[in-house]
Amino acid sequence: MVLDQQKSNRKPSGGRYKPAHKKKKESMGRSPSLTKIDEKPAKRVLRIRGGKKKIQILRTNVANLYDPKTKKYSQVKIVSVVENAGNRHYVRANIMTKGTVIKTDKGNAKVTSRPGQDGVLNAVLI
Repeated sequence: MVLDQQKSNRKPSGGRYKPAHKKKKESMGRSPSLTKIDEKPAKRVLRIRGGKKKIQILRTNVANLYDPKTKKYSQVKIVSVVENAGNRHYVRANIMTKGTVIKTDKGNAKVTSRPGQDGVLNAVLI
């Protein structure tokens, strides 16, 4: 079933709004990618509107880590998810989204990219 991202048909009082327009393809959504930590990396390439491509990371165990003190980038291994502001249940399942605090070999880092939309996992050392 397709996720719908248009305005609700119900008012806060429980009454109904008059339908403004029919359902359209532009208001269609999709299921979240739920990027997890795994030894076998996996990506998914999607065709989006306008014929462009979007890359979703499904599983990964490495991140591009930026160290603000030395101003250098390095690839590090991800150990686990420490904190996730998006959903507290994502911590137990090791699901990464933007803003997630991850534990790496060099210490804790905060994810700055959107792994389900960008196709890359960038993080900044805290």
